[in-house]
Amino acid sequence: MLKLDRLVNVLGGYGARLLTAPVSRQVELRSVVVHDPADPRPASGDVFLPVGVESADEAVRLARAARAAVVLVREGAPLDAGARDGGLAVLLVDPEVSWSQLFGVVYGLVLEGRETEAGRGPTDLFSFADTLAGELASPVTIEDQMSRVLAYSGSQQAADPVRLETILGRRVPEGMRRLLESRGVFAHLATSEEPLFVEPAPEHGLRGRMVVAVRAGRELLGSIWVECERPLTGTARTVLSDGARAVALHLLRSRVSADLERQVESDLVIQLLEGTADAPALVSRLGLPGGQFRVIALQAHIGEERHAAILLAFERATTGFGWSRPGRSALFGNTLYTVLPCGNDVTPARDWLAGIVNVLPRQVTVFAGVGGPAAPAQLAAGRQEADESLALRTARPGGGAQPVVYDESWDEILLQRLRAAASAGRTPARGPVADLTRHDAEHGTRYIETLRAWLEAQGELGEAAARLGLHPNTVRYRLRKMGTITTLRLDAPEKRLAMIIALAVDQGLS
Repeated sequence: MLKLDRLVNVLGGYGARLLTAPVSRQVELRSVVVHDPADPRPASGDVFLPVGVESADEAVRLARAARAAVVLVREGAPLDAGARDGGLAVLLVDPEVSWSQLFGVVYGLVLEGRETEAGRGPTDLFSFADTLAGELASPVTIEDQMSRVLAYSGSQQAADPVRLETILGRRVPEGMRRLLESRGVFAHLATSEEPLFVEPAPEHGLRGRMVVAVRAGRELLGSIWVECERPLTGTARTVLSDGARAVALHLLRSRVSADLERQVESDLVIQLLEGTADAPALVSRLGLPGGQFRVIALQAHIGEERHAAILLAFERATTGFGWSRPGRSALFGNTLYTVLPCGNDVTPARDWLAGIVNVLPRQVTVFAGVGGPAAPAQLAAGRQEADESLALRTARPGGGAQPVVYDESWDEILLQRLRAAASAGRTPARGPVADLTRHDAEHGTRYIETLRAWLEAQGELGEAAARLGLHPNTVRYRLRKMGTITTLRLDAPEKRLAMIIALAVDQGLS
């Protein structure tokens, strides 16, 4: 069911803003009415679109006559104080947005919500599963293409262990997935619309199953599973096939609604990450709480195919709209960015990433970087930190799915920036480190190694000698020789600091 809160959130991406609202933003919207001056019959509906009405006050008057809950009016039209009262929500719309655009958005949202309530929408799959189970006299489970449970019929008294574990875990157990894969079940679902009988496997707690693919054209959306002792035939088989087509409509309607909200959300998140003076307002329009945030940058690969799974990761990150998700996400190029409420404790960011990894296929490799805590106006800088953390994570071998967190790895990121400057030719070509590096290359000496050991030992000659496995006199002799090749100035703190940085950068480039 569409509520005013969701309508405001979606239309906010098209430049609309809420001027007045009834006591609750949970008002349910079931119908749309468009003003038609040529129609003498009284109009009525929950969302009023005053096409052709230039006066905002007149639009409000007509909306009240239509017993509407919300009216859209153009910005710039004066609105009397009295028009702001009476429990009617007034949305001010940017004049640059055409009525045809608003039609598409409003009708799509309201009608999708109404069909859901009538038992034909995407969130009413449980009722459909119950209906189908009643017609087939067998338990029914509806799953998506990743074997995650979307809905199931009510009674579980006669269910086998696999069904119970699937429902409790909200997805088919991994061991059972491997068994079904070895039997060619998933290969059949990927290529055929015909129902398939899956033979029982008592040793695995599996009774017989009838399964059929849920498909839109060539695309596999999911599957319907019916627990049964023998293959369905005749009318029962036809009912199952018809049910697959009905579920496909459910899932397509859900996708249309989801894609609309994804587009609005993604546009707002990208504006935040690119930097804007209206950052607090954008945070509010995204339904995020106040406080600090972290930017998470994520890339997903399948084997050697770079970024092959990034669209799947974006879909998973934006599944469950409104206030059911803690963060808001955008897909920009080959990277998924998520703005997540998170302060100094990075645990929520790690938990969010773990949740994404858990719902992706096993063959997907995820790399992620997490920026430091940032106020809304600092999110552009947070994005840069997340990007640099992601680049550092990508450069590290192994490490599993653990992200690089900026405030834990800022020193490595600083050196990474300096190495990037060095590789672009923006570091000095002369100086003690450069001079000694050239001398070592030309004469086979080991002066850079000696300098690094002395600096890391903070000038303690005995410790530096121990690091090198040399006598202290040998180290002292080398330092004197190095002083004849270049100007070291080891007594100057700023010179020592510069050499430490140059050595760290040089070590990363070598």
